[in-house]
Amino acid sequence: MNAYSPVAELNLLKELQDRLGFENYADGFGLTDFGDVSGLVAGWSKDPEFTDRLIPFAQANGSGSFYALWRLDEEADPATLPVVVFGDEGGEHVVARHVRELFQLLGFDSEIHVDSEEAYFYRSADEPYSDGHDEYVAWLDQQFGLTVTEDPSAVLATAQAAMAQRFNDWVRPFLL
Repeated sequence: MNAYSPVAELNLLKELQDRLGFENYADGFGLTDFGDVSGLVAGWSKDPEFTDRLIPFAQANGSGSFYALWRLDEEADPATLPVVVFGDEGGEHVVARHVRELFQLLGFDSEIHVDSEEAYFYRSADEPYSDGHDEYVAWLDQQFGLTVTEDPSAVLATAQAAMAQRFNDWVRPFLL
């Protein structure tokens, strides 16, 4: 069997997704074809310097936003690369410092909202969880010893503080 990606963590998530179903363990989320840059080319830039540094891997919400790994260091383990989101209505933001941090955000079980100004998660107290949510939470603990975040805005703020300026400086010339 061929691996989904060169990222062990994403391969484990793909196995879980194959069992639970696309969008069935985190609202709006699903792994897509690893490395398919067609969304980047269609909506942002065709420049190879841009597309070579981004590795799209997942749908971020049901309206067309998607997640990508930002290859800021060629030598880095892909699982340690920052995760960025590209919004279906514009906007590109760092959302996690690495894949495992994204996994904690996914456990919040809410679609990410993305616009040119910000990316954020919101879930009302009475909103039901996805059918596979409990199994995802157990998987996250069993595989990585991690819990889901109860405060996604704090995770986003930490990632933004660490990487946003560098990402914005890098991406800006490609989007002009």
